[in-house]
Amino acid sequence: MTNRFLKNKVYLAPMAGITDAPMRRIVSEETQQTIGLVSEMVAVNALSYKNAKTYKIADVRDEPYPVIVQLMGGDPALFETAAKLVTDLGASGIDINMGCPVRKIIASGGGAVLMQDIIKASKIIETTVHATHLPVSVKFRTGWDCEHINAVEFAKMCEKSGAKYITVHGRTKAQGYSGKADWDIIRRVKEAVSIEVIGNGDITDEISAQQMLTRANADAVMIGRAALGNPWVLQQIHNSLEGKPLPDISITHRFQTLQRHMAYLQDYYGQKIALGLSRKYVCWYLKNCYEVKRFREQYMKINNFKLAMEALDVYFQKQIDGVSK
Repeated sequence: MTNRFLKNKVYLAPMAGITDAPMRRIVSEETQQTIGLVSEMVAVNALSYKNAKTYKIADVRDEPYPVIVQLMGGDPALFETAAKLVTDLGASGIDINMGCPVRKIIASGGGAVLMQDIIKASKIIETTVHATHLPVSVKFRTGWDCEHINAVEFAKMCEKSGAKYITVHGRTKAQGYSGKADWDIIRRVKEAVSIEVIGNGDITDEISAQQMLTRANADAVMIGRAALGNPWVLQQIHNSLEGKPLPDISITHRFQTLQRHMAYLQDYYGQKIALGLSRKYVCWYLKNCYEVKRFREQYMKINNFKLAMEALDVYFQKQIDGVSK
């Protein structure tokens, strides 16, 4: 019998430099708080150094919706302090990153490298569980590479160590974000544990989400890259799974959402940083729009936040009016 801790069927994946407070606010507004939200990863060693930037990422007290804070690191001792801190900083749950394939994270002893050291990984989970009353989960991959697939063994360890649920990305560390996700391994994980399992990897729309739930027998789905510039995909998937009509997103609504996202970036980071961050979001939001390549080139050269917003206004007005020049 599966122990029930998941409060949502659909989750926004933690993505470093992306699922920050402005992004979470947009997703929450566009989905009417029907989606589970996970923060970008918080390095426990940076928290121990009292790094101001990391502390700000971990502090979710001002957000009026539940936020699961993801911790990353390789030192079990630091997880105790970090878990207590993020509990005080408003987290609704704690997720431990044991799947990130990025070289810098691996070198620090965190992320997917922990799948090669089950004893240390278990100690990290146990330490975190004992340090907080919040539900603790773990996100990991199928294994280090195709010759070292250990997701089932790792999942059993997570359950035994006290994790309330787990998220499995259907790729190995060696794959990174390339190739095809292996949903059959996620199914095998689900069959091996009694805790809930979130399936992650290659979910891009309501059809693939339903296929994940059916083929892998996952309890929920987690969406990452498909939500970039398209926060509505999360609501579309949620509505589809609930048998509700899918939201129809007009070009006007797309523009208004982007405007709000830019405003939230400005409020959170200030104009200078917001302008730099806005460039990637503009590229994502404008995907498939008319004459987007030319506009992107122009936008990248703008060095003033106000002028950038004015340029966006002009561009989208042309889109809305059906005028191309």
